[in-house]
Amino acid sequence: MPDFSLTDDQTSVRDLARKFARTEMAPRAAECDRKSLFPEDIYRKAWELGLMNLNVPTEYGGSGLSLLDQCLIVEELSYGCAGMTTSIIANCLALEPILLGGTPEQKTRFLKPFCASYNLASFGLTEPAGGSDAGALATRATRDGDHYVISGEKCFITNAPNASLFTVFATTDPALRTKGICAFVVPRSTEGVTPGKDEEKMGHRASSTGTVRFDSVRVPVADRLGAEGEGFSIAMRTLDQTRTPIGALANGIAQAAMEHAARYALQRKSFGKPIAEHQAIQIKLANMAQSIHAARLLTWHAAWKIDHGEPATLESSIAKTFASDSAMRVADEAIQVFGGYGYMKEYPVEKLLRDAKLTQIYEGSNEIQRTVIARELLRRYA
Repeated sequence: MPDFSLTDDQTSVRDLARKFARTEMAPRAAECDRKSLFPEDIYRKAWELGLMNLNVPTEYGGSGLSLLDQCLIVEELSYGCAGMTTSIIANCLALEPILLGGTPEQKTRFLKPFCASYNLASFGLTEPAGGSDAGALATRATRDGDHYVISGEKCFITNAPNASLFTVFATTDPALRTKGICAFVVPRSTEGVTPGKDEEKMGHRASSTGTVRFDSVRVPVADRLGAEGEGFSIAMRTLDQTRTPIGALANGIAQAAMEHAARYALQRKSFGKPIAEHQAIQIKLANMAQSIHAARLLTWHAAWKIDHGEPATLESSIAKTFASDSAMRVADEAIQVFGGYGYMKEYPVEKLLRDAKLTQIYEGSNEIQRTVIARELLRRYA
């Protein structure tokens, strides 16, 4: 079994993220949520501290951290604000296809200038008529000499209104399903790229989310990642890598909810004593702690397997699903501990419930994750 004793370097990077979350993110979280603000100054500070581009090797200007290191950081940041964390770590999702499918020349050409200064990138897979069915893309990529002409629309794209770079998935032939999909790197400045408005969301309101239209966008063949038809494989391998940190993000939400509930239970009195002394409240807190510990260990185990080069599709899907479901339960119970006050925006736990919900949906809905889990499990017994 893996040893999860943290090294001095891991403790240091976790503490750096913890301090940033509590001193920079948490004090602004409620206002940004209420007003749907995009706190770019915080994102710039995160970049300056090395808390962005976590998966990019140092030779290209990134932090070059292991996936377990990334999970330590993401959980701490999410404790401060899940929405801000989503925008901070979106670069990892958007740049992973370049790391997986790019040539050394493409990595140098795209990653070095991108990481040399503060920039945001977006991962363009989801479409209005196809979310979970990623093989049914409508965005077309038509070969025209030494270019592809891309036309279509992507939706629910994190950081789309603010991104300077997009990794885009499009099909050369819808009839080919997954075998026709290609991956491309498309700068925002390319003619025909039009990001849409920032969507009004239930949670993660400090993160920008929008549509992106591609109107006859000419992309050089040299900017295609991998061979023609390898795009779907690149997208799925990307999600295998980035799904695990979503478990960590959910764990940060759950940890914050439990701590708020515990502190409130020690202060709030009923029937002449703090409600923390009532067994019903103690059971709720105990269940919260159990769920969080289990979710954290599942997340760390999936990250450990990936870091050691082992297949972890099953483990990453289990971690993401369990952690996000756990975050919903914990946030819901935290509101129950607060009672009527928990339902009010003056208190922090109602935001945590809204933020937790998205973790069950993005990076592959939990319904799809359960399909993946079952498929991987049955394969072992076939």
